[in-house]
Amino acid sequence: MPAETIAYRIPGLEQAARIIVDKWGIPHIRAATRHDVFFAQGFAVARDRLFQLDLWRKRGLGEMAADFGPGFLAQDRAARLLLYRGDMQAEWAAYGVADARGICEAFAAGINAWISLAQSRPDLMAPEFAAMGIRPGRWGAADIVRIRSNALVRNVLSEVARAQVLAHADQETDLARRSIEPPWTPMMPEGLDPAMIPADVLTDFKLATARIDISPERLAATLADAWRWTGVSDQGDVYEEGSNNWAISAGRSETGRPILASDPHRAHALPSLRSIIHLTGPGIDVIGAGEPALPGVSIGHNATAAFSLTIFPMDQEDLYFYETHPDDPELYRYQEGWERMTVRREHIAVKGAEPQEVVLKFTRHGPVLREDAAGHRAFALRSVWFEPGASAYFTSLAYLGVESPEAFAATLRNWSTPSVNQVYADVKGNIAWFAAGAAPVRPNWDGLLPVPGDGRYEWAGFHRFDELPKSVNPPRGFVATANEMNLPSDFAYDRVKLGFEWAERSRTTRIHEVLDGQNRHGLADSMRLQTDDLSVPARRLAPLLARLTADGDAAAALALLRGWDFHLGRNSAAAALHEMWWSRHLKPALLDRIAPDKAIRPLMVPGDVETLLALLETPDARLADRDLLLARTLAAAFGECRARLGTDPAAWAWGNLHHGHFTHPLSRIVPEMRDVGGLAKGGSGSTAMAATYRLPDFRVTYGASFRMVVDVGNWDNSRAINAPGQSGDPRSRHYDDLAPLWAAGEYVPLLYSPAAIDAAAETVLELTPA
Repeated sequence: MPAETIAYRIPGLEQAARIIVDKWGIPHIRAATRHDVFFAQGFAVARDRLFQLDLWRKRGLGEMAADFGPGFLAQDRAARLLLYRGDMQAEWAAYGVADARGICEAFAAGINAWISLAQSRPDLMAPEFAAMGIRPGRWGAADIVRIRSNALVRNVLSEVARAQVLAHADQETDLARRSIEPPWTPMMPEGLDPAMIPADVLTDFKLATARIDISPERLAATLADAWRWTGVSDQGDVYEEGSNNWAISAGRSETGRPILASDPHRAHALPSLRSIIHLTGPGIDVIGAGEPALPGVSIGHNATAAFSLTIFPMDQEDLYFYETHPDDPELYRYQEGWERMTVRREHIAVKGAEPQEVVLKFTRHGPVLREDAAGHRAFALRSVWFEPGASAYFTSLAYLGVESPEAFAATLRNWSTPSVNQVYADVKGNIAWFAAGAAPVRPNWDGLLPVPGDGRYEWAGFHRFDELPKSVNPPRGFVATANEMNLPSDFAYDRVKLGFEWAERSRTTRIHEVLDGQNRHGLADSMRLQTDDLSVPARRLAPLLARLTADGDAAAALALLRGWDFHLGRNSAAAALHEMWWSRHLKPALLDRIAPDKAIRPLMVPGDVETLLALLETPDARLADRDLLLARTLAAAFGECRARLGTDPAAWAWGNLHHGHFTHPLSRIVPEMRDVGGLAKGGSGSTAMAATYRLPDFRVTYGASFRMVVDVGNWDNSRAINAPGQSGDPRSRHYDDLAPLWAAGEYVPLLYSPAAIDAAAETVLELTPA
């Protein structure tokens, strides 16, 4: 069937441009000027995802209450605390991106051009706006970079949790919450009494960074209720940082060319966090995925090189506490005197009410998150967010045209957030890994606990890019990362303190053992590895169960697990039992034993996998009755599986519990804004196919909705998936067409050549200047 052609005359376009949408919903842009490339990108993304873009902007700028009412006033205030408020000239110059401002102006103009078109053609407007009686906001270039609260940085949540644990227990207990690598004892800052850190000190931080939650109750909130809407559920404030990537050298590849694979893990959403797009114009021909509110792509390839990123967990933020003046709480002690907080008063528009004044306070370090007038204390956040050049992923614009590892590395000197493992491969056969990000220099502490803001604990700039680890064309024949502690054995981590909190090693263990075990690796191997569901924790627990004797339900459980291959397949009965046991029974029982104090027990969730497994393998006095605990929790898990899945264990299946579900922000309000769900899913948060789930109902909340495998040099042979679909419009077939493929571990072509794209075209948008 020939492609449908649609013509639009668009003000702001310099020359004619074309957007070819292939049969999988991927837009391929062809433009005659660089301005028009990014203009057309903004236009195309707005066509597919305008409501997502609008929520992104309004949430980030603190403008939700104008559309959705008083229930969003507190979140709007919190979001404004985390905006970049520095010099914009320094901001645009910090990325190392030629004409960064011009690119953003073109991209914003493209979004606004679609908004204008859709307002004149209501059939083109995303249906959410009419359903809620709201209008999309217009974008400015600065909006794109000033919003910081969508980025991933760390570790202020862990700093506060550690202080709260240490107020009631010891550091050994805290390791069951979060392990530390390399071996290190957290430094206790002078003047810190862990008990002085309030449990609610991060309420504003959590509220500002929480995902959007639109419920009937929140929409019904009155102005009198406004400041009650400050709570964030555990799902909103506890997240796993994950992603996998690797590059295989030509010498180890079946194709004789490098292979690059990428599957970034983030919270599942509808539409997905990332959008696939292809940009072609003067000096640019790049395809890949990026966050839809940003120009360019951050993961993908050009005609010479491919690139991918995962989180490299640098510690990029700190909580500061202050003594405030007893007669004037806006004065805080600094060195030998007192400094005055910067106080801003802003008015926030609120639906159904007069604009509301809010007060925002800042110290020299950053926004004040909490004040304790009675105790004469204040608490503020210092973060790389507030430095010029810290808009998440924006520096990726600098590497879209790179053709060598050296050129790629040069662009990363300006990379700030998020801190990442960058993996690279090119047609000359080069592969490389670089750690990149703004890592604060902390001369006299390690960043693991809150510190006084009186001048004794100050950042001394940032570590130079040359101090960060890297590997180019290693003899091993591949590079691979999975957020693990991957500092080289000779790295001076006591001097260059990048961070001490990393992902559990299960994913990296599995990835490296598979890659090390293959003499030749093909594209199909990369796709299988991205969807590999072998559980390393299950494999480590198996020897303990082999020596266990039991009766009743515990014996039945042992029989079901005996001979199991440790794969968490969606049709596996043993996988269902194991995950029920491990997540809902054994881990909670271990945490009860380690942290019996009710004041800290909630802080331990979900529990550190490495610490808990090590304790089970080598029990100490806290676990003298390990085998009895194993048998008791196994029996309980078997009983719960029977209650949930039926009396016949042979009919149990992990996918009947563990399921993918993508939630539209308005599905509880407008039934037509449908969720996409009921997708039986294998894996877990500990498998290479990351699929972290929430405990009550085993719904997958976090993992890879986007995956990509690149055949470097034979670009049309590359593959990708983006669930549930490329479009955020419930009326589009591309809203959920990729979801079944994603759930089954399948992919679609990531086409690059003009001939292949034209052959797969579904819709062609012909844009001409008005």
